[in-house]
Amino acid sequence: MLYKLLMVIILFTGVSLVQAQSDFKYIGANKCKTCHKKPKTGEQFKIWKEGPHADAYNMLSSEKALKVAKEKGIADPSKAEECLKCHSTYFKHKDQLDKKTKLTLEEGVSCESCHGPGSAYKKKKIMKDQKLAISKGLIIPDEKTCQKCHNENSPTMKEFDFEKAKDKIKHPRPKKK
Repeated sequence: MLYKLLMVIILFTGVSLVQAQSDFKYIGANKCKTCHKKPKTGEQFKIWKEGPHADAYNMLSSEKALKVAKEKGIADPSKAEECLKCHSTYFKHKDQLDKKTKLTLEEGVSCESCHGPGSAYKKKKIMKDQKLAISKGLIIPDEKTCQKCHNENSPTMKEFDFEKAKDKIKHPRPKKK
């Protein structure tokens, strides 16, 4: 009997967590930029904007992408689901957008692809408390997060070294003095 009660509690908690997760909405990198643009906070927006993820959607129109797409029988990689699912946060999550979002297809792989939908953790008060932010949908990305796209299903995938990749896109918050 105790076992059944415990299973019901675990099941209910899991269902509640899934429901809460689905309530989080995507807000777009420009909302993240509001707080993550200053040297004092680490200029994460600038680092993202100058990195490969911000340009992920545009890469789909490159000669290389068009060649790979042709080999795979894809007419236009910038319109193909099998490409857009990893090259555009908007495409992958367009059904979970905050009604005020400015997230666009062209934003490429934006902050929320790695850190989760920001609608519930975007406030400074919440972001100051990492546990609270995580409870509001913030994801601290790990290797599995990256491997959702950087995997053998990618037609241009070579080898994915998480530590090297992480180092190329790192955007830490400065330690307070």
